[in-house]
Amino acid sequence: MSTQPVAPQSHLLTVAEYLDLGEIESGYSELAEGLLVLSPSGVWRHNRAGNELWRTVEAQLPADLTSTTDIDVDLQLAPVDAPGTVRRPDVVVVRREAVERIDREGGILRASDVVLAVEVLSSGSRRLDRVLKRSEYADAGIPHYWIVDLDEPVSLIACHLAGEFGYVDGGAVTGAFRTTEPFAVEIDLHGLV
Repeated sequence: MSTQPVAPQSHLLTVAEYLDLGEIESGYSELAEGLLVLSPSGVWRHNRAGNELWRTVEAQLPADLTSTTDIDVDLQLAPVDAPGTVRRPDVVVVRREAVERIDREGGILRASDVVLAVEVLSSGSRRLDRVLKRSEYADAGIPHYWIVDLDEPVSLIACHLAGEFGYVDGGAVTGAFRTTEPFAVEIDLHGLV
C-alpha cells in the first residue's frame, strides 16, 4: 500500500474527493465537514484493546452481522456534492449485506449500514470521542455507540439512540459488560488491556 504526502487543502472536500486521496502519510485520516484530519497511529495498548474487543464481539455476532476494525464510514451528513464527514471507528459492526454491496459496487460503508460503532479512548481523542463523534454518530443515525475507556478501572459506556434526544446511556460499566442490544454479547473489560 503506497502513501502520498498531503498537500495543503485548497477547498473543503466531498467524500468522493477524500476517497480519491487514497492512503496518505503514516497513521490514518478522517474527513470532518470537508476538512482532512490526520491522526498518528494508535499506541500498542489502544490497538491491542481495539483488536481484542473486535475478536470478542465478532465471535458472538449473529450470522447476519459482521465486524471489522479501523475502516472508513461515510456518515452521510451532507449531500454528495457538499463537504462531507468520514470517520474511522476503532470497531464497527455492520449488516453482511453492506459488505456484499461494497464487494459488488465498490465504495465505502455508510452510516445507514452501521449497527454499532465503537471508539477506544486515547490521550488525544477523549473529547473527540466523548463529545464530537458521539454527536456525529447520533446525527448520522447509527443506533448504538460504545465508548471504551482504558484508564483503570477499564469501562464501557453503551449509548443508544433515543429519538430527538440523540444518544442516551446508563453510565459507565466496569468488570463484565453484558447486553442483548443490538445483539447478545458479553465482554470482560479488564481482558481488553
